[in-house]
Amino acid sequence: GELTSGIQHISKPLYGVQFHPEVDLTIHGKDIFKNFLFKIADLTQNYSMENREEKAIAEIREKIGDGHALVLVSGGVDSSVAAVLVTKALGQEKVWALHVDHGLMRDKESQKVEKSLKKLGVRLISINAAKEFAQSTTKIDGVTTNRLDEAIQPEEKRKIIGDTFMKIQEQEIAKLNLPIKDVYLVQGTLRPDLIESASTHISGTANVIKTHHNDTQLVRELRAAGRVIEPLSDYHKDEVRQLGKMLGLPKKMVWRHPFPGPGLAIRILCTDKPYITDRFEAINEKLRTFSTDDYKLTLLPIQSVGVQGDGRTYSYAAAISGKCSWKKMFELAKIIPREIHELNRVVYVFGEQIEGPVKTITPTTLQPDVIEQVRQADRIVNEELEAAKVMSNISQVSIVSVPVPFSDKPGDRSIVIRTIITNDFMTGVPATPGVEIPKAVLNKIVKKILKEVPGVSRVAYDLTAKPPATTEWE
Repeated sequence: GELTSGIQHISKPLYGVQFHPEVDLTIHGKDIFKNFLFKIADLTQNYSMENREEKAIAEIREKIGDGHALVLVSGGVDSSVAAVLVTKALGQEKVWALHVDHGLMRDKESQKVEKSLKKLGVRLISINAAKEFAQSTTKIDGVTTNRLDEAIQPEEKRKIIGDTFMKIQEQEIAKLNLPIKDVYLVQGTLRPDLIESASTHISGTANVIKTHHNDTQLVRELRAAGRVIEPLSDYHKDEVRQLGKMLGLPKKMVWRHPFPGPGLAIRILCTDKPYITDRFEAINEKLRTFSTDDYKLTLLPIQSVGVQGDGRTYSYAAAISGKCSWKKMFELAKIIPREIHELNRVVYVFGEQIEGPVKTITPTTLQPDVIEQVRQADRIVNEELEAAKVMSNISQVSIVSVPVPFSDKPGDRSIVIRTIITNDFMTGVPATPGVEIPKAVLNKIVKKILKEVPGVSRVAYDLTAKPPATTEWE
């Protein structure tokens, strides 16, 4: 571990530690706090989640009074808890909860959200706008983009989705005929979100996207009038989950991993041609120097998003195949991006060794069959991890569709399993097979995807930490 030290004043009751007792990686970190609070500072442990729920409800009533509340429900635990809480505080007839399904949600997710919230008495208006999103365009720097289902650039996809979200929310809110003069917007913002958005340097694109989704004319007006309420802004994720459980949200919903606003759109790499620069051969040669008889390394003709130094990178990914010792694989994933700066991500590909070079891709855009392919693979991974009771070991699992067939079958793609373990999503490490995920569970997932999801020729596991790679691929 890191070099740590503690300090105590000779006569005064002053204590200090020179490390992070609050992070999960610190053994006995919570005990250090407990000893300080209850043995040294003589505080009593009489503060409970019930107190906090009452406090949140009282705050909502005090701020909104006889007014009405609008909650934009994404399907995540934060906005769902906010919707249940505000309904409990004000009563159903004073609350409008709006959920827009852009056709890029997980398997049956919108239906599950609708069912759970209605059961808990929330008046939810759920809009299926998949078709509208697929056909939408927007303008970037005055130029009209492709339609979403034909777009290739990640930023183009994000912008179309963000703008279309605003447009549809605007239309739906107008239909509700809300008494604007006394409407309050309730958001499920947590403490870490506030910390992150306060520091634009840290939050980068993520927070911009989050805000962008909900940044309609009405939201801007309510914000300007000080009518935005964030009853969860003192909470961290684990506390919101606890509150969600108390309020009666289903376990699956409470433990749902963070899911990006653009949904599966940024988990499907779209392309019309292989990414092969004039450095391709040279990088591939350098990669080959890491190969042994047991395993081979080869460059992939695609780009993924990474974070190196202070900037974002958009560069190559590399694949390892052959005999797998996870310890060795993770070691290589650490060393290679340091030595070869033109790549920011390393994956292990299950199945037989790939000789390379890999230069073919399957042209891919956000067509219904492609979305369905990643949706089914995502369902399998989530079901198996839940069945093995290891979901809570991992902060997030992203299932990514990569347009590399690794086979002679034109039209095939590959699926990458991306896991991340983190406290703050600023940095993180992938889950280690055999530690956080049993190897047998991972092997079962791989077999199941290959057997049940049409058009998938290979499954891979992302070995890269953040940095140099981001949590998502786009």
